[in-house]
Parts: sequence; C-alpha cells; structure tokens
Amino acid sequence: MKIIKTKFRDLNIYEKKSFADKRGYFRELFIQKYFKEKFPFDVMSYSKQNVVRGLHLQLKNSQSKFITVLKGKIFDVCLDCRLKSKTFGKYFSIILSDTENKSLLIPKGFAHGFCTLTDDVILHYKCSNYRNEKSEVGILWNDKDLKIKWPVKKPIVSIKDQNNLSFKDFIKQI
Repeated sequence: MKIIKTKFRDLNIYEKKSFADKRGYFRELFIQKYFKEKFPFDVMSYSKQNVVRGLHLQLKNSQSKFITVLKGKIFDVCLDCRLKSKTFGKYFSIILSDTENKSLLIPKGFAHGFCTLTDDVILHYKCSNYRNEKSEVGILWNDKDLKIKWPVKKPIVSIKDQNNLSFKDFIKQI
C-alpha cells in the first residue's frame, strides 16, 4: 500500500494492491495495520449521475472516514473545519473511480461531500465512530465563500442538503 500525503494534515490518498488476470481482479480495500484509529462502522451509498451529497460532518463523536468508490466515478470534496488547522476553511478535491484502486482517508474535523460523475455510483465508507444523528451538521455544498468548483451544472441535491448552513453560520456554531 502506498500512502500519498496531501497539503492537508492527515488527509491522505491510499493506493492499494490490485491483482488482475483474465477472470477479472482482486483488490485489497482496507488493511487495519496502516491506521492508528480503528474503523468499526461501515456504510455505503448508492447515487445516480449528477447527485451532490454534502458537505457533512459530526461535531461531537466526530468521525474519520476511509472512502472507496466501488462502482463509478466521483468528484470528492473535503473541507477543513478544524479551527486550529493551517488549512482551516480550505478544501481538497480529487476525482476517485472504480478503475483505480485508490481510497481517501478523511480525518476527523473535515466536512465531506461528493458529486457523482457517472450513473450507478456505489461508495463505501469505513468510519472511526458510529453515526450520531444529533451531532450531524451540514455546510452548503455551493457556498460562494468556499469557491468549490463543482463539475455539474444541474445537480440533484436533497432538500436537507439544500438547507445546510453557510460556512459563516457553521463557524458561529463551533
């Protein structure tokens, strides 16, 4: 497993082994020994093309997330919401797909969202903490202050995500 560091502290890309032959392939998805944290909670999402989900995080019981695209292609966004971080309020974006065996470790304190670039996207999350609905908060995916360059003109966004907080209003809560 190759670990690629980004300019954001603890936000890393993982290139994993893949073994292919005429039948298909076998891939390693997660190897606990490469991580200090335990990841006891797995979830997945399915999305159609042009869906935007996010930006989501938990304030209490925060979670690190290790995400892998099992099918399709996404534009992934991680927003640093750690007050004492040098990159607070800045975002990282990457395109992830099922054709490469890469995953992204999103540390605690980041809001996460993505946009599906293909139809029938399946995304797998390993989480370092269980979901806590009362702790969930969302930041507007298209907040003009964040200047995220989303690659979609007419996104499909849930009503819940359309009503997320602006980044300025989010800062007032933390």
